[in-house]
Amino acid sequence: MQLLYPGFLWGLFGISIPVFIHLLQLRRPQRVLFSNTGFIQEIELTTTRRRRIEELVILLTRVVAIAFLVLLFCQPFILSKASNKPTSNEVNMLLDNSGSMQALGQSDTPLNQEAVVSAQALGKSYVSTARFTLLGQRPANMQQAAFLLTAVSRQVGVTAQGWGRAEVRTVLQEEAQGPLYIFSDFQKSEMRPQLIQHIKTAGEVVLVPLMAKPTANIFVDSVWLNDAFVRARANVTLHIRFRNGGSIPLVNCPVKVILGKQQVAAFQISVVAGQNTETTVQVQLVDDKLALGKVVTQDTPITFDNTYYFTLQPASAIRILEIGPEPMTKAAYANEPLFTYSYAKPQAVDYGVLRRANLVILREAPQVNAGLRAALVEVTRRGGSVVIVPPGSIAAHAAYNELFQALGIAGEQWQHDPNALPVRQEVLMPNARNPFFKDVFGVQPQQVAMPQVAPIVRLQRAGTNILQLRDGDGFLTEFPSRTGHVYIFAAPFSTDYSDFATHALFVPVLYRLAIVSYRTDQLPAYRLTDPALTLPVPNEDERTTNEQASYRLVHDSATYIPIQRVQAEQLHLDVPTGLRTPGFYELRRQGKVVTTLAFNSAKGESELGVYSVAELRQLIGPNHPNVRVLENSEQPATIARYRAEQTGQPLWRYCLLAVLACLLAEGILLRVGQQRTAARLAVN
Repeated sequence: MQLLYPGFLWGLFGISIPVFIHLLQLRRPQRVLFSNTGFIQEIELTTTRRRRIEELVILLTRVVAIAFLVLLFCQPFILSKASNKPTSNEVNMLLDNSGSMQALGQSDTPLNQEAVVSAQALGKSYVSTARFTLLGQRPANMQQAAFLLTAVSRQVGVTAQGWGRAEVRTVLQEEAQGPLYIFSDFQKSEMRPQLIQHIKTAGEVVLVPLMAKPTANIFVDSVWLNDAFVRARANVTLHIRFRNGGSIPLVNCPVKVILGKQQVAAFQISVVAGQNTETTVQVQLVDDKLALGKVVTQDTPITFDNTYYFTLQPASAIRILEIGPEPMTKAAYANEPLFTYSYAKPQAVDYGVLRRANLVILREAPQVNAGLRAALVEVTRRGGSVVIVPPGSIAAHAAYNELFQALGIAGEQWQHDPNALPVRQEVLMPNARNPFFKDVFGVQPQQVAMPQVAPIVRLQRAGTNILQLRDGDGFLTEFPSRTGHVYIFAAPFSTDYSDFATHALFVPVLYRLAIVSYRTDQLPAYRLTDPALTLPVPNEDERTTNEQASYRLVHDSATYIPIQRVQAEQLHLDVPTGLRTPGFYELRRQGKVVTTLAFNSAKGESELGVYSVAELRQLIGPNHPNVRVLENSEQPATIARYRAEQTGQPLWRYCLLAVLACLLAEGILLRVGQQRTAARLAVN
């Protein structure tokens, strides 16, 4: 047996107090009156002998009570076989208060509350002077730690630790004094195998897994639109993908879709465990302002991911620039408010307008110089579209070969006999199932006169044929280039080569080319774990931005200043590490709201697959002998057994019981002695 505080042994001198009292009672004379003095000698001898035995027993109980009381303050314990010295009084506890800890444990209690109970049981196994470090906070004692533990249990999903965050790696790596206890459900999606490499190899690390009952957890995986061009007061098809991250199926889960302050849809959905399902909802924007939306699911007990936030931004006017000998497409675009049309001759291009254009139509330009070629490549790099209508001049073919090569489209073959025009072919009827012609055609007649064209270029690289010729070659072919697209017509628009410009198909094709070229860099929703995002900003903001912290993210009363830079009308923001609460965040500059962004929790937190004890031990392996994984049965009892194995069996409880037993025995002896004296006097 060893003592944590042997200095309290000086208290054993307190044994002299009952001994001194006992000696004083022996020296005090007592007068006893008897009615019959014939038997006084015998009675006196018998009473004195019995009284001395009782007083000695009472003295013994008092001495033993004081001795055990002193041992109680000395904190005795039996040293375990696994350790030769008592552990440090420095205790580090890391409680996982992420959203998945809302799942119910084996006792129908949320895991976050089970973690608090287990942590409190751990604290009780230490001496009262032990110092605790809890989630970066340092309470003075276990009483203060208990308040912090309760507060942590109420913050599920707000300060979610996430096993991939840098601060958790720091906690696992730092060589802090005392053992480190980690209470978590150890999700597979968050605790990557690579994270084990960050666990310190020195010092005691104890993993306390908390196992939940099989449950379902439906959440919104993503929300998207088929067409980025969103118009106000027009039906928009909103695609919603649901996923069940739990281990059992969920049937008929209620779902609501809210746009602004109005509920626009309500339905029920069933999802198999570990599977996805998709649905569509028709919504409509009432005006040209940014709309804030939410998809709300109603499943329990895990509710932190029941709300998915998203935004819908009505499209601004599509900027179109035509470069050619004369403005051929002006009649199609200029009178439509959806488009902002500009025209320039090849030798007088405004590169500022070209840099901001969504769609650039290079139509039969006789020459393409190096500057224009580089500017067109930049359009595709930032996600815009370039439409190329080749000229009939043979002298321009070399310049277009260089342009195709710069755009990543090589292997073209020019089919132009200088002595004769190419043979015309008929363009086939468009395929209504092609996404390019979505919502363009109604009921098509069986016999329609199609354009006749004389192709002068055939492209060897495989692309997507939007319009096809009778011989199988493409008339309008789409090619991906960087993050944008390139559309190439096989024949010029001039009447010598084609009647396409006068055909009824001409305007719908031009409209679709403009609409599919529209791209917004602001997504409907972002994740809190996204490292960075890119947003479009007005050109005047780019010119006047001279401070690094000019843009701010504001959510309720919290303001975040992200790392940022503005380049070519693109605002690049690094998502602040302190951004942990899902919801809508206003992007402000100089007090004005630029836009509103929707942030949601990481999808990995909603995946409830966890490591078992065996999997954790296998994952840790022999490289971390200092890491111990506890069984996940009854956590408080498991903690107590582990502490007994590591630091020995504490005996202070038995000392307290011994003190109480001695006091009880003393009281019984005094009571019995008084009853005997009263009975003897009554008989006499």
